[in-house]
Amino acid sequence: MIAITAALAAGSLTLTACGSRDDDGGSSNGDKTTVVIGLDAPLSGDLSALGLGMKNSADLAAKTANKKEFVKGVEFKIEALDDQAQPSVGQQNAQKFISNKDVLGVVGPLNSSVSQQMQKPLNDAGLTQVSPANTGTELTQGDGWKTGDSVRQFKTFFRTATTDEIQGAFAADYLYNKAKLKKVYLIDDQKTYGAGLAASFKANFTKFGGKIVGTDHINPDDRDFNAVVAKIKKTGAQALYYGGEYPAAGPLSQQLKDSGQNIPLMGGDGIYSGEFPKLNKKAEGDLATSVGRPVEQLPSAKTFIADYKAAGYEDDYEAYGGLTYDATWAIIEAVKLAVEGNDGKVPSDGRKAVLDGMAKVKFDGVTGTISFDEFGDTTNHTMTAYKIKDNAWAPEFSGEPKLG
Repeated sequence: MIAITAALAAGSLTLTACGSRDDDGGSSNGDKTTVVIGLDAPLSGDLSALGLGMKNSADLAAKTANKKEFVKGVEFKIEALDDQAQPSVGQQNAQKFISNKDVLGVVGPLNSSVSQQMQKPLNDAGLTQVSPANTGTELTQGDGWKTGDSVRQFKTFFRTATTDEIQGAFAADYLYNKAKLKKVYLIDDQKTYGAGLAASFKANFTKFGGKIVGTDHINPDDRDFNAVVAKIKKTGAQALYYGGEYPAAGPLSQQLKDSGQNIPLMGGDGIYSGEFPKLNKKAEGDLATSVGRPVEQLPSAKTFIADYKAAGYEDDYEAYGGLTYDATWAIIEAVKLAVEGNDGKVPSDGRKAVLDGMAKVKFDGVTGTISFDEFGDTTNHTMTAYKIKDNAWAPEFSGEPKLG
């Protein structure tokens, strides 16, 4: 990963539509109709590295569509709002998107807990939402997924990231069957994402025959973990699995190693960030899973990587760049279907037309073939395990999980 800064890229991407209202579903901008795609992510605070990568990737998708004139007569713009990784702020941002009639789709957010506050208002407004990062299985399938009784929760919610059910199973499969580690200590940060990921890991790891030698919960805002590290030392754990994000995972891992325990910390896509080894001087050998195959290895991603670099963004595209580009492009594809079905114009009921189009969306994206199942989940279940080597994440293994 290249160096990341928390500074906003020059020329803020927080764009809103200009020009007069038209009779169609957007604003008139000369001979083109402006369609706004909202982007919600943490653009400040501890998780801003991931959020800024999302923001830039959405911007790149919009600019690419405009340059190609992918939808004749339509100019796409991104309106990016900072949710600060706070559910209440995400809910406020959802209302802002809803009130802007030019917004025909929303990309984001990063955090499943934020999405829980955004889904219902966006659904009530009929406004399509595509997250590149939400992995909480219950967001699409409800709590019944744990007992095989999955029911779609919101007709407007889709995602290009796979679920914690898949990710937790993949991590358990990797640790038990590939790394041959049989005893794991389990910690989560009590947030929707972290707790769900840890639960999925535990269920699958124990089905394989692995042993959870201890469990704990931490406050994700804490940075002193010596008390829990001392407890881990007494268990003989061969690895620590952490359900949470990199700001706490980095110091947790370092304090684990400082205590003399030379065992890896493994987490999900929430720790798969270039920031993780910056926060952890002893990250070597730590593990993470993330959605899809490594973007750098995909022929489909070569253009994205080259265009991102050429655009001169100050921040790396990070873990969710390719998935965000694909989430944004899914909305653009749905807009195209809506326009083509309305004599080349954005329909007056643009939000409904875009939502109707989402069921038909299928294209070859940055991260592979993009389409959605009956729950709004991505049909791509490929995952990758990464290991810190020479202070940077390196891919170890890609595939679909073997369920425990």
